[in-house]
Amino acid sequence: MAKSLIAPGAIALLLGLAACSNPYDPGQRAVGGGLLGAGAGAAIGAAAGGGTGAAIGAAAGGALGAITGAATTPPPPPPPYYR
Repeated sequence: MAKSLIAPGAIALLLGLAACSNPYDPGQRAVGGGLLGAGAGAAIGAAAGGGTGAAIGAAAGGALGAITGAATTPPPPPPPYYR
């Protein structure tokens, strides 16, 4: 029973950590994307290939997530206009 709660708990933790970043900072988006990618890659790698697959999936997912997070950083919104 405890083993079935580990995966949803880890997913919730990764999503929570990824949400704690500035969406307009490429460095923070790279870290958040890397965390999400590493978690997803480890889960898929573990399901597909076991222990070694989890390590390879985490490394590949983390690298791809970091690159994608930094590359998709939007420009900050303009400052508000006050009369």
